[in-house]
Amino acid sequence: MTTTALTTPVWPCLSYTDARAAIRFLVDAFGFTENAVYGDGERVDHAELRWPHGGGVMLGSAGRGGPIEIPAGTGCIYLVVPDAAAVDALHARAVAAGATVVLGLHDTDYGSHDFTCRDPQGVYWSFGTYAGA
Repeated sequence: MTTTALTTPVWPCLSYTDARAAIRFLVDAFGFTENAVYGDGERVDHAELRWPHGGGVMLGSAGRGGPIEIPAGTGCIYLVVPDAAAVDALHARAVAAGATVVLGLHDTDYGSHDFTCRDPQGVYWSFGTYAGA
């Protein structure tokens, strides 16, 4: 396994019933790259996925125990995409990989080009050109 250095101040954390399947989906459907995955067999104790445009998410298998137990399949993540054409291409890629679109491609009143979908285990993912004010 290769580990790549990444500096970002925000790391959303998710929990999945089948974390290894979630990793495959997030890589195939959205273009994340595996930065690190730790665990035995089907269990994932800790995984870091890097978003190609900066930042990333951490995730693991549900039911590992510990002081913080995040319910599997919950959450809503927004990821910035460089331009409208890239959002459109990501939408097509996500649909082809089996994401469920809950809010189709649209332009917002604050100037973003967006869409929102759910991954197969229920987490909401929004993608758009809005990078903050």
